[in-house]
Amino acid sequence: MDLEVSTDILMQDGDIVASTETQGQQSVSSTEMSFKAEPNDNEYAKAGPEPSRKLLGSPLKGGGLKRDTGMADWQPKSNQAIPRPPKFPPLPYASSQTGLVYDVRMRFHVETVSIEDDIHPEDPRRIHAIFESFVDAGLAWKKNTSGPSNDYYMGRIDARKVTKEEVCLVHTEEHWNWIQGLSAVPMEDLEELEQHPGTKMDSVYLSNMTPYCAALSAGGAIEACRAIMLGKVKNVFAVIRPPGHHAEREDAKGFCFFDNVSIATKVCQREFGERCRKILILDWDVHHGNGIQQANYDDPNVLYISLHLHERGRFYPEHSYRDRRGPYGDHLHCGDGAGLGRNVNIPWSKKGMGDADYVYAFQQVVMPIAIEFDPDLVIVAAGFDAAKGDMLGGCMVTPAGYAHMTHMLMSLAQGRVAVCLEGGYNLDSIARSATAVARTLMGEPPERLQELHPSITAVDDVKLVVRQQSRFWSSLYPKDISARLAGSLHGERMHDVVRRWQATTLWDEYEMSSLFVYKEQLSKSFENQVLATPNYTEARPLLVILHDPPEMIASPDPRTGKVELHNTWLTDIVKTYIDWAVKHDFAVIDVNLPTHVSDAEDNQIHQPEDSMEYRTREATQLLTYLWDNYIELNEATHVFLMGTNTGHGAIINFIKNNEERAQEQLTTAISFVKDVPLQSCRSATNDQFAQWYHASSLVFVEEDHNFFWLGDLTRKPKKRFGKVQKSPAGTISEMLIEHKEAVFNLLTAETADWRAARPHDEDEEMATARMPPVSNFAPSPRPGALPPLNPISMPPVGTFLSSNGTTARSLRGGSPLPPIGNFAPSPKPRSSRSPAR
Repeated sequence: MDLEVSTDILMQDGDIVASTETQGQQSVSSTEMSFKAEPNDNEYAKAGPEPSRKLLGSPLKGGGLKRDTGMADWQPKSNQAIPRPPKFPPLPYASSQTGLVYDVRMRFHVETVSIEDDIHPEDPRRIHAIFESFVDAGLAWKKNTSGPSNDYYMGRIDARKVTKEEVCLVHTEEHWNWIQGLSAVPMEDLEELEQHPGTKMDSVYLSNMTPYCAALSAGGAIEACRAIMLGKVKNVFAVIRPPGHHAEREDAKGFCFFDNVSIATKVCQREFGERCRKILILDWDVHHGNGIQQANYDDPNVLYISLHLHERGRFYPEHSYRDRRGPYGDHLHCGDGAGLGRNVNIPWSKKGMGDADYVYAFQQVVMPIAIEFDPDLVIVAAGFDAAKGDMLGGCMVTPAGYAHMTHMLMSLAQGRVAVCLEGGYNLDSIARSATAVARTLMGEPPERLQELHPSITAVDDVKLVVRQQSRFWSSLYPKDISARLAGSLHGERMHDVVRRWQATTLWDEYEMSSLFVYKEQLSKSFENQVLATPNYTEARPLLVILHDPPEMIASPDPRTGKVELHNTWLTDIVKTYIDWAVKHDFAVIDVNLPTHVSDAEDNQIHQPEDSMEYRTREATQLLTYLWDNYIELNEATHVFLMGTNTGHGAIINFIKNNEERAQEQLTTAISFVKDVPLQSCRSATNDQFAQWYHASSLVFVEEDHNFFWLGDLTRKPKKRFGKVQKSPAGTISEMLIEHKEAVFNLLTAETADWRAARPHDEDEEMATARMPPVSNFAPSPRPGALPPLNPISMPPVGTFLSSNGTTARSLRGGSPLPPIGNFAPSPKPRSSRSPAR
C-alpha cells in the first residue's frame, strides 16, 4: 500500500461532515438512530476562523453520515442518518456497525518550519495513512472509491470541538487558556514559546492551529465513547491526533496537549451515571501514559492498565517531568486513596518485546484483573509505537498481536470498546496494525500468532507485577506474603540460612573456617562469606572460587505460592569442585557472593536482586582485599581464580586493575557466564596483555548469550575475551556440571610440576589427614599417632583477633576457629532499591 501523500493531501474526499457542535438540536428517533448534538460554548471565538469545509452535493454511500447541500440548514435528514440500526434484531451486537471517527481538520496541526529530511515523528500523515488503509481494506468508504456500496462499512461519527468545561474535568483552567492562546501567537515566536517560564517545552511543536486540532481530537474521543453508550455503534475506532496520554494537568508534553482518553472518561461518567460508572483504560502505547495515570490515580471507578517499555526508569517519559519526580511508570505505582489497586503498570525492562510477551501479560495480568473489575466501558489508548518497525519503540508487536489483544478486550463490558489512537510513528506499521484492530472490531477473528513463547525477561516482568497486584485482586496468585511475615510470624531469608548450613558442612568435612574481612557494618548475608581450608597459607595450589549462592529449586503450591520443604531441593554444585580440590591437596578459598544483602532490620517484603553493577563492584573490592591480605602474602605455588556470573566480572576487573601482579602470580582465570555481560581484558599500555589473558583463561559462555548473536558468528572471538567456549547448558549449575571434567583436567595439567616435585609420602600423609569422615566413623589414626582428645569436630564459634590484629588460631592443629558472624561491605545507596514516589 502506498502511504505517500496523494491527491488527497488536502482531503477533498467529500466524505468529511460538519462537526456536531454546529448542527444545533435535532429530534432523535429509536428507529432512525440519528445523533443529538449539544451546542458548543463560545470559547472558540478566540481560536480564529474555522477552516473551510467542502459540503456534499449528493448523498454519501456506505458509512458516511449524509448531509443536505444547503448552507442554512445543517441538520441531517432523519431517514438518511448513519450509522444504521442493528440489521438483525435477534443479534443486535453482531449486526451493528463499528464506528469510525476521522476528521481531516486534525491534520492542520503541523510544524511551523518543516524540514523535508527531518520530519517530526508526530506527522499529520499518520491519521491519513490509517484512513487510507481502512479504505483499501474495504472497511471504510470515501468519495470516488470504485466498487459498490455495501452494508459492512464502518459507520462514520462526527468529531467535534471539546468544551472548556469538559477539558477542565482533567486539566486546569490555566492549561486551557494557554492552549487557546496559541492561535494568536505570531508564528515566529512559537518555536521558543514556553508554557511555564524557564522550562522548555517537552517534545511538542506548536502552531496556530494547535488549539483547534487538539480540541477536535479530544472531542472526537468523547463522541466515540458517547456513540457506544448511546447504542449507535457496537464499538468504535477513533483515528484522532494530536495524541493525549502524556498531557498532564498543567503540562503539554510528549506530542500531547489534552488528555483525550481521560476527558472522554470523565464526560461519560458524568453523562451516563451508573450505566457508565466503571471504565477500564487499557494503554498499549510503548510509552507510559503518565497523563492518564495522574488524572485517574485516586479514582476507584477507573482502572488504568498500561503495558509500556520502561527500561527500569530510563525510557521516556521518565526523567522528563517538570516536578523532577522519580520513576512514575514502575510496577510499584498502584493508585492512591480510594483508587489504590486501580493503577496497574506492566513495565518492560528491555526492548524487543513481541506478540508472545504482550499476550502473556494479557493472560496473566490484564484479563484476570479486568474481568474482576467488570467495567461498563473499555477505552483503549491505542498507540502503535510498540509495533515492529517503529523507530521510537524498538518492540516487535505484529498486527496479529494487536488483533489478539483487541479480541480479548471485546469480551469485556458487553463488547463496548472504544479504540482511540495515541502514538505510532512508522506510517506502514500503524496502518497495518490499526487495520488489524479494525477488522477485529468488525467481527473478523485475529490471524494466527507466529510467536508463541514469551521471553524470560517478559515472564520476570509480569511475575513482578502479579506479586505486587495480588494484594489488591483476588484473582491473582500467588499472594504476597509480606503481610504474614510483618507480624509475629517473623522469618529469616533462606540465603542467610543456606550459607550458615554451608559453613557448618564445610567445617565438618574439611575444617574450612571463615577468613576475617574488615568492613564497617554487619549483615547476615556476609556472615561466613569467605571460607578457607586450614592449609591456605601453605606452599600448594590455591583455588579461589567466587560464586553465586546455590540454586534452590522448589515446586510451590499453584494457588497459595507456599513452598514446602519436602518439595524443595538445594543444588550446591560448587561443593563438587571443593571436594575435588581438597582430595587433590589444593588449598581452597570459597567466596559466596549474595544476590541480595539483607538489611539489619528486614522489612520482610519481596526484594529483587541487587543490581549487577553493584554486586560486581562489591565483589571486585572483596577479591582485591583477599588478594592483598591473604593470597599475595601466602606461599601458594599456583593461584586459580574461578568465578560464576558476578564472579566473572570481579575477576576481570581485578585483572585489569592489577595487570603486573596478575601476570606474575595468577595461573589461570576460569569463568562461567550466563546472563551477565562477557567482559574483555585489554590494556592501554601493554599490547601483549590480551594475548596473555587468552593463554591464561578458560571462559564458558552459554550458547544463547548475546555475545554470540551480536557479533560475527563466522569468526572466532577476539583474544581479549579469553579462551571462550560455547556451553550448551542452560543454567550456571548445569554449566558447572557440564564442564567440570574440563576444569579438573586443566587444574591437573597446570599443577603437574608441583605434584611431580612433592615427596610421595607427604601425599599419602596429607590425603589421610584430609580424608573426610564416612558416615559416623572417623578415619583410623596414623601409626604411632596419639588418639585425638575429642574425635568430634568443634562447631564454629567465632573469629577472634589477637592483640597484634592477626587472626587467632584454635588449639586444634593451628586452624582458625570459624566465626558465627563477619563484617559486611558498606551499604549501597537505598535509592537503588527504594522506588521514588
